[in-house]
Amino acid sequence: MLKQAFARHPKVAALLAGFASATGFAPLNLWPVTLACLIALILLIQHAPDRRAAFTRGWLFGLGHFTLGLNWIAHAFTFQDMMPHWFGYGAVLLLSLYLAVYPGLATLGTWWLSHSSPARGGGPRSGGGVSPYREGDTPPSSRRDATSPERRGWTALPPLLFFAAFWLGTEYLRAWAFTGFAWNPLGVTLLPTGIAIAATLIGTYGLSALTILAAGALLLAGQRHYRPAAAIAAPLLLLALWGHLAPGPAAPPGAPRVRVVQPNIGQDQKYSVENEVANFRKLAALSGQPRPAPRLIFWPEAAIPAYLDMEPGWRARLASLLGPGDLLMTGADKVYFKPVEENGVITQKLAGANNSVWIVTPDARLLGRYSKAHLVPYGEYLPMRNILEPIGLSRLVPGDADFWPGPGPQSLPLPATLGRPDLKMGVQICYEIIFSGQVIDRANRPDFLFNPSNDAWFGSWGPVQHLAQARLRALEEGIPIIRSTPTGVSAIIDARGHVVHALGLNRAGFLDSGLPPPLAPTLFARVGNWAPFALMLLLAGLAIAMRRSKS
Repeated sequence: MLKQAFARHPKVAALLAGFASATGFAPLNLWPVTLACLIALILLIQHAPDRRAAFTRGWLFGLGHFTLGLNWIAHAFTFQDMMPHWFGYGAVLLLSLYLAVYPGLATLGTWWLSHSSPARGGGPRSGGGVSPYREGDTPPSSRRDATSPERRGWTALPPLLFFAAFWLGTEYLRAWAFTGFAWNPLGVTLLPTGIAIAATLIGTYGLSALTILAAGALLLAGQRHYRPAAAIAAPLLLLALWGHLAPGPAAPPGAPRVRVVQPNIGQDQKYSVENEVANFRKLAALSGQPRPAPRLIFWPEAAIPAYLDMEPGWRARLASLLGPGDLLMTGADKVYFKPVEENGVITQKLAGANNSVWIVTPDARLLGRYSKAHLVPYGEYLPMRNILEPIGLSRLVPGDADFWPGPGPQSLPLPATLGRPDLKMGVQICYEIIFSGQVIDRANRPDFLFNPSNDAWFGSWGPVQHLAQARLRALEEGIPIIRSTPTGVSAIIDARGHVVHALGLNRAGFLDSGLPPPLAPTLFARVGNWAPFALMLLLAGLAIAMRRSKS
């Protein structure tokens, strides 16, 4: 019955499979459903009659996949009074229509290479509708052997390898093109399985390829092609065992103490002048009383409405919360002005701003600053402002001027004091943490990453998906991550990607803990995204070699 439905309505099947596949992401974490949906997509590619059908099926799968997975974006528009709230649903659909192109390209590339001549490696064979899983790939002299169940199973491997390689490549392309949108890589669905530890070797994009291969192994096993299924499943099972047995490095006695503050200040309260004093009191109370022992105190992104380099009174208020060895890391904007002449009078007009994190000392000095480099289009700046603003479109973050990007990843020094050792802190603000291979200064590796964020925009799905992607960065780089958010999920993540402590959504509180230590640089930390690129070439090369050996 299911086969008949696929055959009669492949487009509907692709759309529904894509929609269901997104349930593998947080908060549902139904990763077996994602694998089942990928099996359906593989079958849909296998039986696609031509290139157009192959692309369309992949595109429809992607449309369903992203529409459900990114539903939280619509919630952000409920805080923007300058645009109708229903624009949010249109934004989700429009973004999904674009992002679906990448799965479409993966299925198109898989179909194309699977139907090309093994000898020439060129375009599709004549009779391109013939499935690569059938006997047409083999000469008549060996047809009897080639059509045995065992041989057909091995013949099925090249298309799976092509698909894994193409998905890896197009997912990387999605994270790069037009400034990139790397949210919800497929590999993040493997976090509950232990297989995610492979990110230490091949990164997140490589992990996505393993997700495709896991689905392929299940499909082969279901078709009773046990040997090729085992060839794929065995290394995946070993990775899962490694992932579950590898302990995360615990904070040793005497580790630097950290306090992570989550004030539960919603987006509707954040920019209210009337609530400014109450909001600061929440942050101050949750930071605790000054103590002799040194602490590192972390506040969320844009936690205070102050320009710290220009307002010594604000710096003094913050310093009054600190003990002699404390340091406060807080989000606050850095603004820039330009002279403007009007009617012969020169005034200073706001030109732009940085979304920054500042380090404040007990004597009210600013020890360092990091400015967000990877900005959110339509959130922190408005592309084509001269065209879009006159028709009523604006960016989601309130303000008249756009944010400007900072220089990129850097490690900020935190000097030793009162028994706390010298530390180096990397910072990735909010959205920046989702970009695999772009989060640390490799020439000056930090001891930990601070990821302040404001996830109050993102409903109930966005914050937990954001946390999952931060866990992958910890795994990839082998360093702990501290997350502070206004409404959740704030967390301390160890260098194996385990959530050591966390504060859930919509609750005020703090986390007190020792800072987990970093691990030695992982393979991925050393070579970055060259590792998944090498995996992509390996998968494609194996597929080509296997097809030629069978031709």
